[in-house]
Amino acid sequence: MSPVRARLLPAAALGLSTVLGLTACSSGQTADGPDSQAAPVSGKISLTYLQKQGDQEYFVGEAAGAKSRAAELGIDLKVVNLGSDANKTVGEVQSAIAQKSNGLIVVVPDPAVGPQIVQTARDAEVALLTSDDQVCATGPSPASCAKGDLVPRIGFSGEQMGAEVGKRAAAEYRKAGWKAADTRIISAWKQDVTVCGDRVKAAGAAFDAAVPGVRTLDVATDNTPTGAQDKVAATVTANPGVKHWVVWGCNDENVQGGVTALRNAGIGPQDIDGVGLGAYLACKEWKSGKPSGMKAALFINGKDVGALAVQTMYDRLKNGKEFPAEAFAPTKMVDAGTWQAAGVSCG
Repeated sequence: MSPVRARLLPAAALGLSTVLGLTACSSGQTADGPDSQAAPVSGKISLTYLQKQGDQEYFVGEAAGAKSRAAELGIDLKVVNLGSDANKTVGEVQSAIAQKSNGLIVVVPDPAVGPQIVQTARDAEVALLTSDDQVCATGPSPASCAKGDLVPRIGFSGEQMGAEVGKRAAAEYRKAGWKAADTRIISAWKQDVTVCGDRVKAAGAAFDAAVPGVRTLDVATDNTPTGAQDKVAATVTANPGVKHWVVWGCNDENVQGGVTALRNAGIGPQDIDGVGLGAYLACKEWKSGKPSGMKAALFINGKDVGALAVQTMYDRLKNGKEFPAEAFAPTKMVDAGTWQAAGVSCG
């Protein structure tokens, strides 16, 4: 992601698309959408931002961006860490409504809770917006949801991100001079998360367009480094004789886990072409200055998403502006030589 280095001024003065350089898609959500009962707010706005995996670095940044924008706009904002507990999502949504939140921004641990939280928000006439992951109002699977039933979402374009990852992986493959016969691609992601599927599918299409003929091994994970490491280790064991490995996935966690599994199997960094998505874990590999199988990563800045989500909710509740179906923040490819200049925050 290309981070925004300029000071973020109130979008009411400059217009959010100008401040953040964001691209929005505005089809699909109308007055008949999932938030149609939300009433405008004349006084101070109270929002609750409910995040899965709230202690993960990307979501920490997202919360920071949301808090910063809320402070600029005079919004009372509460951030809730849902962890990975889908049941907690429903309870916290009900709690936020009981505490008189005017709007809810949710990153769900499991999209299956979508219909329940949509109905809960609708019954309470509270505006609902999702960030990062999609949620369907009428069923558990966003992948099979009619466009008009998808809750408006703030985040990134999975297809655009995946395509950038695939292009960079192909460029690294060509630079290394590998052959398809002794190379395998590991594509790792949590397979019930729609945006993850969008990313890895687009990565594969972009790679194949540049470098056809390399076999892909799909690896189902839980989107965590340890989960990916365990699954990739088993995949490597089941595929002896492979000399070179390309690794991509839904996020940095999958790629870092895959790279670690390959390293533990005795495969050197010169034979690993890992391209992360997030850069918040990739940069930790690069900080050491040692050769790494993580060759590059797409930088996505959670701060921009959090700020945009809060601004979008404010515009809906204060100014009556309809939610866009989706609004996207920009991204930027970085590597060991460019991540610091790009502004990646690496704890």
